[in-house]
Amino acid sequence: MPPIARDLIDLARYPIDRPGAARDALIAEARAAIDSVGCAVLKGFVRAERIHDLVAECDRTAPFGHRNFNRTNPYFTQDRPELPVSHPLRRFYDRSNAFVPADNFGADSLLRALYEWPAFAPFIQQALGEPRFHRYADPLADVIVNLAEEGGGFPWHFDTNNYTVTLAIQNAEQGGDFEYSPWLRTPTDENYEGVGRVLDGDPSLIHTLRLEPGDLQIFKGRHSLHRVTPLAGPRLRYVAIFSFAEEPGMVGSPERTRQLYGRVLPIHLERAGLRADALVD
Repeated sequence: MPPIARDLIDLARYPIDRPGAARDALIAEARAAIDSVGCAVLKGFVRAERIHDLVAECDRTAPFGHRNFNRTNPYFTQDRPELPVSHPLRRFYDRSNAFVPADNFGADSLLRALYEWPAFAPFIQQALGEPRFHRYADPLADVIVNLAEEGGGFPWHFDTNNYTVTLAIQNAEQGGDFEYSPWLRTPTDENYEGVGRVLDGDPSLIHTLRLEPGDLQIFKGRHSLHRVTPLAGPRLRYVAIFSFAEEPGMVGSPERTRQLYGRVLPIHLERAGLRADALVD
């Protein structure tokens, strides 16, 4: 029997499947947070007694994670030696974590059941206030798990797709804070000056969140620079990532897909260059 997503969620607190005043209030609160700081957090979205089931799914799929230890800039692009060394496109940082690709989460996956539950995407879309909203079409990246080990994390970067929804499943003993700078760029302005200030550690531009297992985060990471701080301790950090896009048929670029998942599929080559905006990436 396929897993039932609604059994995971604290529907008494988050009645996302029931139209009415309570659901409307949830949407209004989330939208206000997103409009203000690009991010909304639903604490304890998944019931505490079900976290162990999600951890078990992550433990089972973790061996399939693609580990990639390299240096990257916030845009996952190649160096631009014609630019000054201080330019954000030339600021490279160590990246050491792993992603379990989406094709490891099949019909028996609790995480895929949640992503595909009919009540889930409409709630996220309304919280974002977006008229155009589609599941990410990338077969390697629609439902994934980020796993990070001691010493790992994720350096400053922008997301490929506009809307990212994450579920905290297991934290490391120390570290793993989510830091971000909301609305740092727009579809028509990269704001390299502001990006440089964040990379230099300007505290006036940086927000910090500590997400706990079961917390759902709705985040506009396409325009908000963000990172995960380095981890300490032997316990793996697990975060599920559910991805959506403004346009149908969107997939990751071949270069970035190969970096994150270790391989590309024909669909990535066929749709290379198909973007909803003209940002670097």
